[in-house]
Amino acid sequence: MCSICEKPLVDRAPVVSVLHELPDGYERLDCHPECWKTAPREWEPFSSWEGVYAAPPPADKKETLKKETADELLRHLISLDDPAMKNVVYVLAVMLERSKILVERDAKEQPDRTIIRIYEHRRTGESFIVLDPRIRLENLGDVQSEVVALLSGTKTLGEVSSKPEAAAEENSEAATEVKEEPATAPAE
Repeated sequence: MCSICEKPLVDRAPVVSVLHELPDGYERLDCHPECWKTAPREWEPFSSWEGVYAAPPPADKKETLKKETADELLRHLISLDDPAMKNVVYVLAVMLERSKILVERDAKEQPDRTIIRIYEHRRTGESFIVLDPRIRLENLGDVQSEVVALLSGTKTLGEVSSKPEAAAEENSEAATEVKEEPATAPAE
């Protein structure tokens, strides 16, 4: 449904998606392109993108357990908002992007030089806001092992998030030394 005119969005028709920054989070608006162009507003969007609306398909009973578990784990970790899990959240989001479940819609560099990436779930249309912790290549294997352990059930969130703080600080300090690459448009 269009967030402005409240008329239904049509499957495979153009749509404008917008993130509106609120004091307590973000609000996603999906609108007909003409509604977005003509609607009066007193705010600028945090992020916006144009796409093609895909009506939610009926529940897919054949979806693999691992993909669903990765979806659910990402949702759960984002809801916890635990800084100790930022690397795991980011790696999960990238895994889901490479599996064509998520698509990156925007990347915003913040005043403190951190990067916030906005992903959209291809099937459900949900938006995920993920901090890019700029993981160093030599630390990536450890984070991937944590993700695999969480997905396979061999480790709990408590076991993964209780790793020494010194290692987490080392990762974030090292991340500031990484040379920045120019932003590229996401491939669909």
